[in-house]
Amino acid sequence: MNQKTLTKLEYYKITALLEEQASSMRGKQLCRKLKPMTDPEKINTAQEQTEAAFTRIVKKGRISFGNVFPIGESLKRLEIGGALGCGELLRICKVLQNAGKVKAYGRHDTQEELCDCLDVYFEQLEPLFPLTAEIERCIQGEDEISDDASSTLKNIRRSIGHINDKVHATLTNLVNGSLRTYLQDPIITMRGDRYCVPVKAEYRSQVNGMIHDQSSTGSTLFIEPMAVVKLNNDLKELYAKEQEEIQVILARLSEETAQYIEEIRTDYRILTDLDFIFARGALALSMNASRPILNTDGRIHIREGRHPLLDPKKVVPITVSLGDDFSLLIITGPNTGGKTVSLKTVGLFTLMGQSGLHIPARDRSELAVFKQVYADIGDEQSIEQSLSTFSSHMTNIVSFLHDVDENSLVLFDELGAGTDPTEGAALAIAILSYLHGRGIRTMATTHYSELKVYALSTPGVENACCEFDVESLRPTYRLLIGIPGKSNAFAISGKLGLPDYIIEDAKTRLSEQDVSFEDLISDLETSKRTIEKEQEEIAAYKKEIEALKSQAQQKQERIEEQRERILAEAREKANTILRDAKDVADETIKNFRKFGKENISAAEMEKERERLRKKMKENTASSSLKVQKPKKEYKPTDFKLGESVKVLSMNLTGTISSLPDSRGNVTVQMGILRSQVHISDLEIIEEANPYAPKSFKRTSKGKLKMSKSLSVSPEINLLGKTVDEAVSELDKYLDDALLSHLSTVRVVHGKGTGALRKGIHEFLRRQKHVKSYRLGEFGEGDAGVTIVELK
Repeated sequence: MNQKTLTKLEYYKITALLEEQASSMRGKQLCRKLKPMTDPEKINTAQEQTEAAFTRIVKKGRISFGNVFPIGESLKRLEIGGALGCGELLRICKVLQNAGKVKAYGRHDTQEELCDCLDVYFEQLEPLFPLTAEIERCIQGEDEISDDASSTLKNIRRSIGHINDKVHATLTNLVNGSLRTYLQDPIITMRGDRYCVPVKAEYRSQVNGMIHDQSSTGSTLFIEPMAVVKLNNDLKELYAKEQEEIQVILARLSEETAQYIEEIRTDYRILTDLDFIFARGALALSMNASRPILNTDGRIHIREGRHPLLDPKKVVPITVSLGDDFSLLIITGPNTGGKTVSLKTVGLFTLMGQSGLHIPARDRSELAVFKQVYADIGDEQSIEQSLSTFSSHMTNIVSFLHDVDENSLVLFDELGAGTDPTEGAALAIAILSYLHGRGIRTMATTHYSELKVYALSTPGVENACCEFDVESLRPTYRLLIGIPGKSNAFAISGKLGLPDYIIEDAKTRLSEQDVSFEDLISDLETSKRTIEKEQEEIAAYKKEIEALKSQAQQKQERIEEQRERILAEAREKANTILRDAKDVADETIKNFRKFGKENISAAEMEKERERLRKKMKENTASSSLKVQKPKKEYKPTDFKLGESVKVLSMNLTGTISSLPDSRGNVTVQMGILRSQVHISDLEIIEEANPYAPKSFKRTSKGKLKMSKSLSVSPEINLLGKTVDEAVSELDKYLDDALLSHLSTVRVVHGKGTGALRKGIHEFLRRQKHVKSYRLGEFGEGDAGVTIVELK
């Protein structure tokens, strides 16, 4: 693919965004090296992988490949029999651990989940759990081997610990004892790998030991006392043995790892490939992109495409077609109107699609596979090369004009600009005619009216423009195909403050043909807007009608289903009732024939008739509609003459005219209707107490209050109670007495010590509804009773 085109269309900015989505080093390298492909089969495979990764990310979230470190050199050392260090083995271990996580991520949670093209990657991963566990057991860090890596290492380190303790104990005794006066500071220090003490230079002869170092001034000597020389020597030997044992452990681990070189190399390759694939899926998700439909017919149809490098909140989607009804699209309109963005969007989408990336556009967008994409975009004038704007454009065009073929896409920005307008327009038409004659897919932006006329008069060539709002002097960035763009120079100049007389003078200098052409363009643009708006309204109405039609159809289907179900149930119930009735009739005829032949008593016949009557009643009840049941079960003695009742089966109220007979039937007068009804079909209507005050309403609470007020005694006995118990009962009693409208009550508390009487009086003094209280007089209970008058 043409490198200059990749740069002009900012393709490398897309690969930089893709690289940010990868986490492994090789994955990032694959992102940087990604280039558009030309083999349709390879492109479709890459697109399928991106789609599968996108779907998995949406369902399960992202997965990290950050622990996939480069291990190629380590594997080569293993191949030639070398031993790896702690860090290298740990990196291999982390790669295998990541392989285990990725393999688990790749498993389908349910059998209903569809397989995809990434399953083959996940299936090839070999986590090698035993090797991973062994490396983890033996190595704790980049330079740290675990004590449990081998029993020999554990014993050596235990011995080192014991000798270290002895050295410290011996030196501590010396520092705090016999050598204290000779030391610069009472501390223990290290010189090399030997334990020493800082001795003042003048006391050198007083301390028996080996000098290992001295201070910069020479006033302090670092001496290893003879008492610890032997111990330090032992330590040095043990440290040497420790390193030897560590090398043995690393050699053993390297030998075990070398058995799986191919599996590890495959794991690393697959993990980094998946990192690259999932980076493409993550980029598609971040761009809200979709998979394009690819073809080799040179057909492009982008539906509401958004340039991926523009702010997604501000970018205006464009819809572009090319290669179906026309192979050459000429976009016209004022500057800053979005012509170049439209051009770059088509070119960049083509490159992204052929690289296996999704494009930020609506579903079912189509892209063609081209062998080459050539773009002449931007101004490349060079002072050093003495190139003007026109020369730089022509140099670029000449460089690819001889190489283009039917499998190429060509993009021109401001073709023919930078020179005399008449000659520039003629040259532009000639170049476009040459490419159009060869059937090469081409898009070009221009200001020249001659190219608008060329597009209108040439088959297979189409005009397009970027919409511009003259009132606000702002482009809308909407691409309108089928309409040439109007320059709007006079309108823009007027809005910017150019005097009207200058604008009018300019208009007179235009030919009548030019004016008519511009007016035609304006009318076409207005008509297209109106038609598009009407089409959108029609589409909305169609959608609404389809939705209403679907709802009505679903409702009708539900009604039909209900109707059929109800009819089926009714038929089944009717058949059951008929069968039961037939069985009863057959049994009745059989029994009466039997009774005629045999000498059966009247009592037995009556008993049989009663049984049949009950059975018929049950059948009748099952075939009729369910009636309301009374709230409670009544006895015959519950019903009194003149009592109000409700007949549940008729939903009517009436009064009882006769008491229940032996069968439980009573006569109920319901207005002018008088009927015999069984007590099981009646419900007694509770009526308000006629003696209750009128302010009491017939509610459930009201009934409770009235029934309680009728049973309240004018006296309360509190003998034997504590003050707290008595006050609590008295408080509740006074409430009931107030509800009963009692004016005076007697509180019996006895004489005793007087404590209960005093507590009751204290309580009564605080009550707002107590008018007065006094001790009882002779004949009222004397001092053992308190008479309370209520308000």
